[in-house]
Amino acid sequence: MPFYHLYEFNHAAMGPVRAAADMTRLIYQNPLNPWSQTQVGRSIAAACEVFERTTRRYAKPEFGLPTTTVSGVRVPVTESVVWSKPFCNLLHFERAVPNPDRVDPKVLVVSPMSGHYATLLRGTVEALLPRHDVFITDWIDARLVPVAEGAFDLDDYIDYIIEMIHHMGPDVHVVAVCQPSVPVLAAVSLMEARQDPLSPLSMTLMGGPIDTRCSPTAVNRLAEEKGTDWFRRNVIMKVPFPHPGVYRDVYPGFLQLTGFMSMNLDRHLGAHKDFFVQLVKGDGDSAEKHREFYDEYLAVMDLTAEFYLQTVETVFISHCLPRGQMTHRGERVDPGAIRTCALFTVEGEKDDITGGGQTEAAHALCTGLPAEMKVHYTQPDVGHYGVFNGSRWRAEICPRLSDFILTHNARTRTAKGRVKPVVRKKAPLPSQAVVHDLKRLTGVTPRLEAQLNREGIFLFQQLAELSPEQVADLDRRLGLKARVTSASWVAEARRLAAELQA
Repeated sequence: MPFYHLYEFNHAAMGPVRAAADMTRLIYQNPLNPWSQTQVGRSIAAACEVFERTTRRYAKPEFGLPTTTVSGVRVPVTESVVWSKPFCNLLHFERAVPNPDRVDPKVLVVSPMSGHYATLLRGTVEALLPRHDVFITDWIDARLVPVAEGAFDLDDYIDYIIEMIHHMGPDVHVVAVCQPSVPVLAAVSLMEARQDPLSPLSMTLMGGPIDTRCSPTAVNRLAEEKGTDWFRRNVIMKVPFPHPGVYRDVYPGFLQLTGFMSMNLDRHLGAHKDFFVQLVKGDGDSAEKHREFYDEYLAVMDLTAEFYLQTVETVFISHCLPRGQMTHRGERVDPGAIRTCALFTVEGEKDDITGGGQTEAAHALCTGLPAEMKVHYTQPDVGHYGVFNGSRWRAEICPRLSDFILTHNARTRTAKGRVKPVVRKKAPLPSQAVVHDLKRLTGVTPRLEAQLNREGIFLFQQLAELSPEQVADLDRRLGLKARVTSASWVAEARRLAAELQA
């Protein structure tokens, strides 16, 4: 029996047992049952819940972002599909902003197609929403796509990205998280080589395997040691009945999840043991955090075989992009053609999936970009997941990303008519010890200072170096009617910055 079919058979066979375990849990949690107040009763209920959760198939989670805060005001957020193809939907998180004239940067978040759903980036989207107009790619589980819809490979992935950028229109900023860093860099390279007027203003690559020859991890070494043929023979399977994609060749999500969990098996076993203890002790808050994390982490999707194998060969074995050998439908992918799209790369110091330097390698490939349009940041003390989720992402990485996007949120034209981003000289990003008191500016209240901080402005130098276009944009973003201009904040900031440097 094929392995995928055996997996489905076991899942179906365990259905009655899961149902019995869930019923037993409900009985021993019922307050009318005297056993529910005893150590034995709580232990039985806890054991049943752990069993049911470790044997179930987790459905695709919801983003669940009904509101956000814009300029200190809580506003509703509407999630809608604005572009759709068989293997992907483009979601838009539309905010009902209080100021209709406010125009925030458009950000396309390209989620990884590596086994988990786009909802894994819920924290990424949530942190970006207050200051950006956010779109995200929502890749569709391959086992749900009928064979009649055709194949989907790495070339199609790149085509999808270009089409979504075209759909969003001009002045888009692209943020690629992990695996899509390579196809996003390829897509932007192709758009720039074609002098596409809708080429993004900036691209941010976070924890992406641009050149896996740098600090290779266990994942990278496995791909090189086994080779593409080994993966084709051992991990490619046909979708079984009754899924809509029956007979489609896929890389099953449960295999990818097994690989992820085996890398940190002790940690996952310890987490489930702690979950059992928390349930017995009645520690509801800790138990709920466990449920929230694993409801997301254990929800996985299948990848098409052609996309998976082409990615393994192109990115992890042949290293086609850094070697200058990557092509897209016969057209060479040349990052050196990028001239007007600013580049920001982010890595985690303790990332055990994408090693140090693998994402930063994009800077050496983008030879056509001047130094002031390229920025790299390594976040201390975070692993792969912490690059785009968690407290360090919210407090340290996202503010830097927002400042980078704001810096490159406009284009001007050179004498020859070539489009070029407006770039202001960046002030050093502030640490907790170096933050200026912006209330020294005329008319700046504590609330206005907090708004400026949310816009990524912490230093007088940042205000002093704003161009007239950026001042007008900041006025619109803050919801102030020419406050920045009329109060002469720029001139004041220039004077105060000079005083501090003296």
